[in-house]
Amino acid sequence: MSIAGIPVLHNHINNKPVAAVSADGEAQLLAVTSPHTGETIAHVPLSTSKDVDAAVEAATEAQAGWSRLTLKARAAYLLRLYTAIQAHADELVALIVREHGKTHTEAQGDLSKGLETLEYAIGLPQLAQGHVQMVSGGVQCRDERVAVGVVAGIVPFNFPFMVPFWTLPLALGMGNTYVLKPSEKVPMTMTRVAEIAASVLPPGVLNIVHGDRTAAIALTEHPGVHAVTFVGTSAVAEQVHRRGVAAGKRVLALGGAKNHLVALPDCDVELTAQDVVNSFTGCAGQRCMAASVLLVVGEQPELLRRIVAKAQALVPASEGPGAMGPVIDTVALERIEAAISHAADKDGAAVLLDGRANSAFAACRKEKGGFWIGPTVLCHKAASDQALQQEIFGPVLSVLQCDSFDAALAVENGSEYGNAACVYTSSGAHAEYFAQRFGAAMVGVNIGVPVPREPFSFGGVKRSKFGPNDITGDGAIEFFSVRRKITTKWAAPTEKSWMN
Repeated sequence: MSIAGIPVLHNHINNKPVAAVSADGEAQLLAVTSPHTGETIAHVPLSTSKDVDAAVEAATEAQAGWSRLTLKARAAYLLRLYTAIQAHADELVALIVREHGKTHTEAQGDLSKGLETLEYAIGLPQLAQGHVQMVSGGVQCRDERVAVGVVAGIVPFNFPFMVPFWTLPLALGMGNTYVLKPSEKVPMTMTRVAEIAASVLPPGVLNIVHGDRTAAIALTEHPGVHAVTFVGTSAVAEQVHRRGVAAGKRVLALGGAKNHLVALPDCDVELTAQDVVNSFTGCAGQRCMAASVLLVVGEQPELLRRIVAKAQALVPASEGPGAMGPVIDTVALERIEAAISHAADKDGAAVLLDGRANSAFAACRKEKGGFWIGPTVLCHKAASDQALQQEIFGPVLSVLQCDSFDAALAVENGSEYGNAACVYTSSGAHAEYFAQRFGAAMVGVNIGVPVPREPFSFGGVKRSKFGPNDITGDGAIEFFSVRRKITTKWAAPTEKSWMN
């Protein structure tokens, strides 16, 4: 189905496309816009609770049979899913570029990082083995993992493939069935994944319901959903956690971040400058592990000069050296511009590089449309400045000079968020000093985007995460399963045999 040649997406239930409905018949549609041009590239339905009911019912019917399969059998399905996705890798990368605005290289990274979790899940027969032990005379205890039931995943726009695949493979591998609500801003990638998966997975194992807040609340509160995962802003993550827990569900909700990088006087200036720029401008700053604050210990004018020069050299493009893509939509663009204006006009920050005035990005915006803004570097006077406290989610770096190691740590520790932190240094002793004192859960040494790779798990602390466990790795295996403990005792045999 299409409107004026523009496709209308459907929900995906029981391995089939299903039109969303409303009380009046057809569901309301929302335009999906290209970040590059602002043009409408698809229409996504705003599903209602009736659509959610249908998806959960399909997942419930499939769950009993799916969970009865052995771990090895489910892993074999995941391996076939991996192969099928790999066969469509170029198509999926192109979709990510088109609907999100990532550069081609970033879109490839989005896909490959998601596939890493799928690779990890294929190894579940070895990773999720139970335990057996004789605990007393003639008494044996063993445990085994069983599925939680139906899992709902609610994901943001910033990684159309990777973030859904943080949870989907491990949830399925542990015997759960899954209902996903993709972001209504980037619904095309996972819709295509569901179509690909339909040739591999049994009906009802993976279902997709499109929509906005209404669909998300319906999933969170649905009595047929047993566990909910969410990734988004901290304010919404906290609400999802509260609603889900009140409804008796397992809930793991990841929130926002304000990630701090600390540059020590002994840092490698060139390495640090390049890595800082990569961190705060990659994906146009729209990632929860992006650099947001640079704490410079002592005066380091050459480091700041190189950061500004490297950021200024970036160009608005989807591929090629120095390419940086647009932000997701008008709302994001206006929020970023407002944050820069507040820092300069209200807090008195020095604007070392102004993305609003970048001629190349401004020309691209004028000629193509879309939501382009160049990198911005701000130099602050006080740690209390708004841009140093609030998540901006764009290509903006706030710099603050600190007099000592402990002064820098005090700023980082004082953040309400706890996702990532990094120290740039040539000293192992200095690196360890910061690693043991940072308040964030994911720490880097000379790595400005310290994302753990499997088997290590992903997850923050403080207001960056609500709920138990991490969202990948062994924490996710725990979250998506229940430990069943079985204790047995048998009476000694009384009959005679050749053995006794």
